[in-house]
Amino acid sequence: MSKLQKPAYGGQAVIEGVMFGGKRMMVTAIRRKDQSIDYFHSKRKSNSVLTAFKKIPFLRGIAAIVEASANGTQHLNFSSERYDVNPEDDAQVAAEQQKEKKESKLSLIFGVATIGVISFLFGKVLFTLIPVFLAQLTRPVFTSSVAQVFIEGVFKLLLLLGYIYVISQTPLIKRVFQYHGAEHKVINAYENNAELTVEAVQAQSRLHYRCGSSFILFTVVVGMFVYLLVPTDPLWLRIVDRLALIPVVLGLSFEVLQLTNKVRHVPLLRFLGYPGLWLQLLTTKEPKDDQVEVAIASFKELLRVENELSSTTDEQVV
Repeated sequence: MSKLQKPAYGGQAVIEGVMFGGKRMMVTAIRRKDQSIDYFHSKRKSNSVLTAFKKIPFLRGIAAIVEASANGTQHLNFSSERYDVNPEDDAQVAAEQQKEKKESKLSLIFGVATIGVISFLFGKVLFTLIPVFLAQLTRPVFTSSVAQVFIEGVFKLLLLLGYIYVISQTPLIKRVFQYHGAEHKVINAYENNAELTVEAVQAQSRLHYRCGSSFILFTVVVGMFVYLLVPTDPLWLRIVDRLALIPVVLGLSFEVLQLTNKVRHVPLLRFLGYPGLWLQLLTTKEPKDDQVEVAIASFKELLRVENELSSTTDEQVV
């Protein structure tokens, strides 16, 4: 099967593991405390509104972000709750967690998926507004709107790079970034028709054009061009504009990400995705063999359950 015929799979790193998502299912594999590999399966959830939006350019990016945040939260919770627990203690831990869920009004009202979406939006708002206030402090020196937008973009980029660098120094996040690299290597191996063995996967690049890290960087660059179209003064209007334009910037950035992925094999155009790849030098780390083993196990399990679902559907149609 050629690269163009292969279905596009996505994934994300979780604590001590990797999640991969297909057309119908999502699978996470994690390394447990006893070094065994454990799995979590869930059906890819969506609704008619998101499905409709995902077919519309510039709106499909928003729908994809909301869906990914909602679906991915369960898998993040699974990894954080089980990676450091001995398998023999699973029953006791599960009972305690079930009790906590019953007592949690927040979970009852919003649900885990909704909390994930809200967390993403809250972070995006902070990431958008903090550079606005920092740039405003420089207005006595940089008075023009163009200069203010540029300074705001610089502060946003510095904030992004600084945040990633600081968190990458913690042992836990460093390992998550290693699993992020393992996830990319597995996807690259699959798309390059390489064997899904530790040795073959380790030979692949830890960078990928379709990565969410690239998307985050594109929101900075695209945002600068969008903000040139609206005033930067007075401050209250600047704040309102930035908040109102968040969906626009996200939608446009998603289209840019898709474009760079489509032209990555064109020699004169592949450089368009380089800035996102450079950022991935921070958000991914070279994984160890045992981490690649977990990523391969997760991806193979996804392929297995997706194939089973396809076979069942085919039998029902016949």
